[in-house]
Amino acid sequence: MARKASRAQAPAIQSTAAWRKGWDRGYQLGNGYGYHFGRCEAVIRQMNPAPLGWWNIRVLYITSGKGFPYSPLDQSIIEALKGLVRELVILTPMQDFTSAARKLRPDYVLVLDGLNVSVEEIDKVRAEGIRTAIWLTDDPYYTDITVNMVTHYNYVFTLELECVAFYQRAGVGQTHYLPFGANASVFRPKMIPIQYRKEISFIGSGYWNRIAVFDRIAPYLAARNTYISGIWWDRLRQYKLLSSRIQLNKWMGAEETSSFYNGSRIVINMHRAHDDKNFNNNSQGIQAVSPNPRTFEIAGCGTLQLTDVRSDLLRFYTPDVEIVTYASAEELVHKLDYYLHHEEERRAIALNALRRTFGEHTYAHRLSQMLRLVFG
Repeated sequence: MARKASRAQAPAIQSTAAWRKGWDRGYQLGNGYGYHFGRCEAVIRQMNPAPLGWWNIRVLYITSGKGFPYSPLDQSIIEALKGLVRELVILTPMQDFTSAARKLRPDYVLVLDGLNVSVEEIDKVRAEGIRTAIWLTDDPYYTDITVNMVTHYNYVFTLELECVAFYQRAGVGQTHYLPFGANASVFRPKMIPIQYRKEISFIGSGYWNRIAVFDRIAPYLAARNTYISGIWWDRLRQYKLLSSRIQLNKWMGAEETSSFYNGSRIVINMHRAHDDKNFNNNSQGIQAVSPNPRTFEIAGCGTLQLTDVRSDLLRFYTPDVEIVTYASAEELVHKLDYYLHHEEERRAIALNALRRTFGEHTYAHRLSQMLRLVFG
């Protein structure tokens, strides 16, 4: 009888052991994420940022008018401007902003993107003696179109360094390099539910240069807790291998994107190619050397970022101190594996990036730089 009882107890003992193992694993994971989150909060609270300035002006801001995914950019700019100027008026391209400008007499009209804005109406605003500016969102990929728009504005701001001389040659002397940044109210450290916890993530469209690299590293990604989201990823030759890790054709909002960045141990950043053959309006072949907005958003979440190299990246982050770079698919896999197994190094670099981002690379920093250039 005793022998039979011990056999009956075996499944219960095994179940208890499995439960204990799962509990220990969950505790370790929760403790690790909580520890890192606490350190991120300490970094932010210990910062003592210098005042960015305040301008006694009325600004008329004209949104992109495109909705998502441009609406988060609009919101980021609006939030930043509210803290920097005396008065902010917000209109869409579909509204009669010309009449509004004549009535309100703003000191400055700022347009985001501008593809939905009538340049003839901008000319009317300029004729009233009102300063106008456009902040371009997609350089150099739409330069065949934007080069015909920019001459209608007093000021042009571009997020691509190589486009500055291009627009100046087109006749806009007041062209300035001004990348986007991180919206510190969205892309910041935060506690998130467990479904966002991943080892590796990438959020973005499956452009062909990205497809080529992800096809090569697919076996490694398939063996890890990986998350990929965006359009065109079914173009992968290795799609079946990765399909369970891909959320196909999803346009993700800023808050959810931030949650995945926060929940990932490593986020891959891979820039779009300047010479993509399918989705491109860059017949001049203008190079892309500047970091994309994702660079600042990932860093603002206190997460380690592995990014491909763009030559102007060094202006913003120091490799191996605040960010990690790779130059090939093989190097990307090597560094993914290294930092997944070296927790303290990974966290230290992520914390350095967070500190640099909140200290230099928010939208408030960018808009204050813009206003200094225009108003002194």
